[in-house]
Amino acid sequence: MAQRILTDLETARREVAELAGIRRGRVRLGATPSLCAGLLADVLANFHTRFPGIELHVEESGSRDLIRDLGRGELDLALIILPLHSSDPDFSTTPILRENLVVASPTSRPSPNGRASIRITELENRPLVMFRRGYDVREATLRACRAAGFEPDLAVEGGEMDAVLRFVEAGLGLAVVPSMVLRNRPGLRGTPLARPRLLRTVALARRKDVEPSHSAEAFRRHLNEYLLTMSPEDLGPDLEVLISAADAGDPGHGLRGGPGERD
Repeated sequence: MAQRILTDLETARREVAELAGIRRGRVRLGATPSLCAGLLADVLANFHTRFPGIELHVEESGSRDLIRDLGRGELDLALIILPLHSSDPDFSTTPILRENLVVASPTSRPSPNGRASIRITELENRPLVMFRRGYDVREATLRACRAAGFEPDLAVEGGEMDAVLRFVEAGLGLAVVPSMVLRNRPGLRGTPLARPRLLRTVALARRKDVEPSHSAEAFRRHLNEYLLTMSPEDLGPDLEVLISAADAGDPGHGLRGGPGERD
């Protein structure tokens, strides 16, 4: 009986400490520009309503920069694009979303080919608006074009996410983009790529050698819960949630991205 009482006291002490930890704290989160423009705003708004005492610090950058900052201890969590490279530190990564890349074009002009999908070869000799170096989608687009046997015609390159979308709206060219960034962009349409499609896998990453803070763990759980409550209408045809209800309480699978997915 004495041992049980001591165990219950220790459990209560930990629960009180955890409760205090998530009432106030800090989460340093890294995310790619497409996630900041598409998914993250709603997630952060919901999280802030639920945990108003937790400070949120968001670093927006490409996956390579985020992985570097996470390894240096400058971030608690990072939403990155898999796969990791062999030279990366051994992070714990949990895949959360799989997304199709689409071809963005202005709605003020006819569809690129008048069909429901477009082949990567149909982008040959068409002006493209290209992201700056460091964007995963830039590398994926260049690889796909070169694998199809042509070098893309770049009308404008070097832009950040919002600039690229605005350039496409202005009619400077087409752009291969993550589907989620076209939400609330009535001036743009997204045409799916025909097979072989370009896919990317989004994962939540953290360092394996550092236990997550209560605040970081609260955000991880909240993110998973938010994704699981999204309806098929919210997701659309180009997004697939990869987590299950059991993952909402699982601190991470320690998976590393495999070579089978294009980021």
